[in-house]
Amino acid sequence: MSARILVVDDVPDNVLLLSDLVSAQGHLPIPARSGEEALATIRSRPVDVVLLDVVMPEMDGFEVCRAIRADPKMATLPIVMVTALDPAQERVKGLDAGADDFLGKPIVVEELLARLRSLLRIKALHDMVEAQRAELAAWNATLQSRVDEQVEQIEQLSRLKRFFSPKLAELIVAGGVDDPLRSHRCEVAVVFADLRGFTSFAATAEPEEMMGTLREFHHAMGRVITNHDGTLERFTGDGMMVFFNDPVPVADPVGRAIRMALDMQRAFQALSGRGDGIGFELGLAIGIAHGMATIGAIGFEERIDYGAIGLVTNLAARMCDEARAGEILADEATLSRAGAGLDSESIGRFSIKGFPRPIAVFRVKGERVGAAQLAPSAEISRRPGH
Repeated sequence: MSARILVVDDVPDNVLLLSDLVSAQGHLPIPARSGEEALATIRSRPVDVVLLDVVMPEMDGFEVCRAIRADPKMATLPIVMVTALDPAQERVKGLDAGADDFLGKPIVVEELLARLRSLLRIKALHDMVEAQRAELAAWNATLQSRVDEQVEQIEQLSRLKRFFSPKLAELIVAGGVDDPLRSHRCEVAVVFADLRGFTSFAATAEPEEMMGTLREFHHAMGRVITNHDGTLERFTGDGMMVFFNDPVPVADPVGRAIRMALDMQRAFQALSGRGDGIGFELGLAIGIAHGMATIGAIGFEERIDYGAIGLVTNLAARMCDEARAGEILADEATLSRAGAGLDSESIGRFSIKGFPRPIAVFRVKGERVGAAQLAPSAEISRRPGH
């Protein structure tokens, strides 16, 4: 192993002798004629071992040794002190200054070479440990960065799951779509759902019973929304708003909205038919509309919701207002986008607030193939004991 050996001595013949000895072993000698020159050399180029004479003018070997050890970067640089003075006394002073080994004068070649080999082995091991430590530190930094990134993704995913189905939220976090909270225009199918009879029920029920009923209702509807990959804008007590085609575009958003609405009615009927579920004179009314909306973050720093605004949301809300318990209503233009697989019937033209002309409204009864039809106004009877 070739090494860079700094030879420090104020006597030129000694520098030449030591340089010749280390050169013969395949090492590179770097001469220095004073302590100041030795320190300047160490600061300007890499050195593997220092052969340092003790007795020098102006700055002796002990001072040079202490100056080297004062630099944290040189704390482990091997230093061999070369002296013709009393070995016992010089060894104590040298150890105190930070020397690693000693050679007496005149130089014994075999001893010099053996000490160099020993110190170079130690330095090689130290360099390997330092390289491994640096590599480990880099891995730790990378790992910490990955952990921080994953924690941020988990937090972002948790926030997004308030608005979107888990599948959509994961797609957003993975970068599969643009930033959904940025305001943008999009064509969507909007669904409004509302509990009929809840106001009367809330006026007579105990608070615990009322909140328990809402929890059951929200849980059942939430599963249906998630199954259809709907985007839940909000729960509003006994109502909710869901839309399709944002933040991820989907095929047939109106068809998805209607199929979700049908499943909502089925889930509500199943919930109300349980012996321990929702009873009372409650029914679910649903309105659906399709059109352009402005979508994005709504709120302030401490509370941000994901919302849609526009005529389409107003129309869906009005459809829901017109619907009776158990009904799903949609305007003609929206229903025309759902294809021919639905069983529906016209219930007339309605003057809708905010729209200049009466709108043709249809009741969605079910799917023509493979689905049971919904009763046009299936209200829920009060269970015995309520």
